[in-house]
Amino acid sequence: MEHIKAEDELQLVTFRLASEEYGLPITKVQEINRLLPVTKLPQTPSFMEGIINLRGRIIPVIDLRKRFQLSITEHDDDTRIVVVEMNGQTVGVTVDAVKEVVRLSTANIETPPASIAVDSRFINGVGKTDDRLIILLDIDQVLTAQEEVAVKQMND
Repeated sequence: MEHIKAEDELQLVTFRLASEEYGLPITKVQEINRLLPVTKLPQTPSFMEGIINLRGRIIPVIDLRKRFQLSITEHDDDTRIVVVEMNGQTVGVTVDAVKEVVRLSTANIETPPASIAVDSRFINGVGKTDDRLIILLDIDQVLTAQEEVAVKQMND
């Protein structure tokens, strides 16, 4: 994020995961869908939900709760699949609920504290807006190189 000037603004799609609010740059988000039927695949990491057929495109789906080792809950009417571009690949990620699009001045973004529960390599910073904190997710760091290869094979 060094290339962003202090007066710049980010547009973020915010979503809830457990009790926290996360944000993704709107440029990374292709679309947001209600939960679709997911086809499970054998011998994939536990956080890989499987694949979905999105208007004829087969897209792998990652459960962010499982990836971040948060408590697992049943999906409900608020659960969404956010289709994102992750290192050049189209991937769906399940989240508890999508909240809104937020404009956030880069002056209101701080580096993540070392004491947060989620592995900090996933996080670009913490944004402050009104009385809320938004964890800025670095979607390109969610998977290891080896996991990325597995996801790419699902896309092929």
